[in-house]
Amino acid sequence: MSYFTAVVAREGRTWVSHDLDVDSVEDLDELTAEVRGVVDDEDLALVLVEREDVWWAVVRLDGEDDPRIFVSDQVGATSSPYSSILAIAEDDSDEDQVVVQGTCAGDFDLLTDLGTSPERLREMCDEEMLPMDALAAVAESAGFAEVLDSLR
Repeated sequence: MSYFTAVVAREGRTWVSHDLDVDSVEDLDELTAEVRGVVDDEDLALVLVEREDVWWAVVRLDGEDDPRIFVSDQVGATSSPYSSILAIAEDDSDEDQVVVQGTCAGDFDLLTDLGTSPERLREMCDEEMLPMDALAAVAESAGFAEVLDSLR
């Protein structure tokens, strides 16, 4: 099965990609440490994951805050090699952050300040938007479409 992963970070007003082997990461804690090792402490970083035409996910890191995750298909993500990074518990104690609606799950607000509303995330899932197209729309709204295109 083919996966695409990318790490992009906003450095000031510019988005840049970072070379990070997401496939070698064991869990969310290790991913967080690896990403924080390649970006400045105050920079916003996004880890983008897509699996062929099946599902996609975003992990957001803001400085020292806990990672925030959104997946377009919780079942697909939890049965993938990335399950330890992307698994979102339905009964998480932080009800404001973890929402499961249909197959989408996670923090629906994680991209709001980057131009993708919770409603748009729900629409992408409801429409079963192809992962490549969904991440391209997220990238376009946030201003890193050219960076993402250069990685494909």
